[in-house]
Order: sequence, then structure tokens, then C-alpha cells
Amino acid sequence: MRLRYDSRTARRVTQPEDFGRVVVLLGGTSSEREISLLTGHAVLAALQRRGVQAEAFDPASRPLSDLQSMGCERVWIALHGPGGEDGTLQGALEFMGIPYTGSGVMGSAIGMDKLRTKRLAQSVGVPTADFVVLRGPDDLQVAVERLGLPLIVKPASQGSSVGMTRVTEAGQMHAAWEAATRHERLAFAEPWITGGEYTVAILQGRALPAIRIQPAHDFYDYEAKYLRDDTKYLCPSGLPQAAEAHLATLALAAFEACGAEGWGRADFMMDRAGRPQLLEINTVPGMTDHSLVPMAARAAGIGFDELVWQVLETSLVRTPC
Repeated sequence: MRLRYDSRTARRVTQPEDFGRVVVLLGGTSSEREISLLTGHAVLAALQRRGVQAEAFDPASRPLSDLQSMGCERVWIALHGPGGEDGTLQGALEFMGIPYTGSGVMGSAIGMDKLRTKRLAQSVGVPTADFVVLRGPDDLQVAVERLGLPLIVKPASQGSSVGMTRVTEAGQMHAAWEAATRHERLAFAEPWITGGEYTVAILQGRALPAIRIQPAHDFYDYEAKYLRDDTKYLCPSGLPQAAEAHLATLALAAFEACGAEGWGRADFMMDRAGRPQLLEINTVPGMTDHSLVPMAARAAGIGFDELVWQVLETSLVRTPC
């Protein structure tokens, strides 16, 4: 059995039984496991409140092949990070013929790769900050000379700001590079952008209201995203209507360039001239009480349970054949 993708099969669902037996994949083994558990349990509760026959499944504790023997008819993917949103899980579900939410294999793999996302975004005219790939220690001084200080060092394919370090002195580069490559072999550096940070959620092909993020400290790191209560979120973002519309256009263009679909998020920084610079896209964003997509959905009049329902509807474009 395999899956056939056909965007024409997308539709709104009114009866929970039309989804069949739904499994929420959560947990996993990535560095974002704890956030995935929070996301997954929130999603599961929302589906059950809406009458969907749904249950949790943690691939860290049982083989993925059990999905077939348990009669799973579709999957709500709540796994963050490598192994969940990088295309590998999507490929396994394709092989088993089980429809799933969100982006397919290609869009997931590219979206998880910040460097390829930036290159594809540039190809369609979506601006993104200059960068230097850090393949080894010899590239560290090159990055400082080309980008200047301060700058930020990132792993190429981690989410939730895992492994990121702000560098203010050249002597900090080696430790920052080691912190990034502790999670994977490839890292890169970008100039530190001091303007506002914005995110645009995408749901079923439309952009939701932008959110401005104001962390209390240097940048929107893992702690600011999930642990602190002093990060401020402004929705409406405060941007003029034309600037908000422009940001939405860029978010949708970046999403399309990467082959992403269904739902997700695009993150931007404004440079000193007020021009948005794409940071990354996220094809399986968090759905916790600190998360941004539910916040943007609320501003658009979509409650959490309805948001989860509409994300589940994105699985309908893939049908067993």
C-alpha cells in the first residue's frame, strides 16, 4: 500500500467519525522530546473533546510498525525535531500507507534544514540574512571577518533554538561552534539582527495574523520559548497593514519554495531598515500553552480545539491507494 497525494481531496470535515481512528505521535527521541510530549497531549485532549477516536503513541517506547496492527487510519504528527519533522517519519508513514498531517517528505526535510531553507527562500526573492557555513574550526575566523560581531551560531537542523549561541567576542566562537555541533555535524553563523522578531502561522494555505515576540533577554531561546513567563507576545503585531500583508506574502512564498504544506510557521527578524529577514520555517510547530500558532489562531477567531481539528484535516490530501 502507498499514499496518493492530491490537493483536490482537501475538504472540511463536520463529523469526527469521518477521520476514523487517529493516532497522535508524540515524544520520540530528539532533543525536543519534552516539548513534543506537551504538544501531543494537548492535541490529544483537543481531539477527544471534539469526539475524535484518538490515542497517543510514543515511538520511543514501541515500534512504528505497530500503527498498522492497531488499525491506525491517520496520524496527527506532534513529534518535534529530527526523526519527527525531518521527513524520515513522513517517509515511513508513506511506506505504510497511513495518511498524516502537515508537510510531506520533501517539505519536511527541507524545512528542517535551515541552510537549504535560506537558499530556496533567496531563489524566490524572500530575503534572509547573510551566513557562513561552519564546516570546521578554520571557518570560525572567516565568519567573524565576514559577518562582524555580534553574531549567532546555529546547528543547521535543530528546532526550538536548541544549540544556538550569541557570540560577542571572537574568542567565543569555538565554544559556540562546539555547542552547535554537539547536536549535529553542520553549523552556520549569521549576523546578529537587532530589530523586532515576528512569526507568521500558516494554516491550510492562508497566513494567520503575525505575532511580534519580545523576549526579556538577548534572544528568543529555548528558555524564553517554553519556560519563562516574561516573554511578551503582541498580536496584533503593531505593524502597519501593508507591512503585515507583505510579511504574510513572504511567509507563504517561503513555505511554498520549500515544498511545505498544510500548516506551520515562518519566523522573521526585522533589520535596522525595517526589512524582514527570514530565519526559518517550522513544519511541526509547538502546540503548548506558550506556543505561537494557537495564539495567532485565537486572533483569527479560531479556538485551540478547532485549530487542532483543522490541522487534522490536512491529512485528507493523502489517501491510501
